[in-house]
Amino acid sequence: MFFISIKKTVGTLGSKHKCTICSKEISIYYNPMEGWGLEGVLCGDCYSKKISDYYPGDHAQISKK
Repeated sequence: MFFISIKKTVGTLGSKHKCTICSKEISIYYNPMEGWGLEGVLCGDCYSKKISDYYPGDHAQISKK
């Protein structure tokens, strides 16, 4: 007799999370870098701030065309 395990997967697109730093409800989230010592997910604003704190200097956004 064989048993087949079927796992339901839930898509994360559109699911609501809360930012670890500011507790704002977010739908698009970012995972913190290991060196930051944070557990959970971050919103775009807090992720950008942590990146600029971790990598000081000017940051330019480059778009591919």
